[in-house]
Amino acid sequence: MIGYQEQVDGLVLLSEDTEGYPKSTVEFDIPAGYHTMEFHYYNMHPATNQVDFMFQVNAYDPSAGTPQLTGFNETITSTIWYVQAGESSGSGLAYMGGYDQGNGTGYQALNYETGSDADQATSGVLTISNPSSTTYVKHFMGKANTSQSDDYTVYTGVGGYINTALAITQISFKFDSGNVDSGIIRMYGVR
Repeated sequence: MIGYQEQVDGLVLLSEDTEGYPKSTVEFDIPAGYHTMEFHYYNMHPATNQVDFMFQVNAYDPSAGTPQLTGFNETITSTIWYVQAGESSGSGLAYMGGYDQGNGTGYQALNYETGSDADQATSGVLTISNPSSTTYVKHFMGKANTSQSDDYTVYTGVGGYINTALAITQISFKFDSGNVDSGIIRMYGVR
């Protein structure tokens, strides 16, 4: 049988986080040399009900004399929207103005209100373009499907850019409240 890595041209599995839960954050060091990074997350389950799965990054500044800046607080400009449908009734489409950022330094939401019941979680993909560039901002886009505590399924789309010309060297994922109870995150590089 051909492995997944061989079936998708250019997609290389670099790291995987599947153990040590619960924990407050999941972090990866981002290697140089890939024009795109993809983070696939599966069944991320929160310890707290109705929480948003989020990300933020650190950039490398050679003039600072340290391998990376700390704090996961790079400047982000973004937009986010969702469409939802309920188990018994109701649906909708909405722009989430309170979740986007205009040169903000907070964690960026990737989804909307993940439920904490045993049958609820969020799964999705975050793509960051040209993270090693020392010339341009880093564009990103994400898509997620989430099961909420009020028995809705929600598809969320997010896009924007990390407003730095420095290379991105680390990424952090977390829920906006409480621990990550369980899940899998895989980091892929695209050549």
